[in-house]
Amino acid sequence: MPQSPQLLRRLLRAKDRMDGAAHEDWPIHKLAEVSAVSAAHFAREFKKAFGLPPHRYLLTRRIERAKTLLRDTDLPVTEIALQTGWTSLGTFGRIFRDITGESPGELRERERTLPHAGVHIPECVMRNAARPDLNTAVLEKRRIEAAGKLEPQSNQEDI
Repeated sequence: MPQSPQLLRRLLRAKDRMDGAAHEDWPIHKLAEVSAVSAAHFAREFKKAFGLPPHRYLLTRRIERAKTLLRDTDLPVTEIALQTGWTSLGTFGRIFRDITGESPGELRERERTLPHAGVHIPECVMRNAARPDLNTAVLEKRRIEAAGKLEPQSNQEDI
């Protein structure tokens, strides 16, 4: 059954809040309040509408922002982790590597050695081109990689 336009508008409100403040904590109950639905209904309908559960969607936004900061600033990795919503540098580094296939320092170094380094490309274009694929949960990817069934994912496309 298709989702009602009213529900989709309410889900978009929550998605917009996450986009505007991805560094903040967004527990399901808080997002459900923004959408004026129950937490379980919100989680189900969000995934149905946008193709990802809310937590994975938020992770994509945080990783996108971290990649931009690593590429375009000289901020220390610790500061970038804090600015993008992580409270633990270790967790940030582990999740970042699981999603991108490289550490934050490796990504920064690689980005700075590319021919397009220094050329300003709008952040929205870069985010879209390098958007992490989180259709599979990070922990599930780790289990599959450990079993030797999946190569680590890399979103390194030349722009």
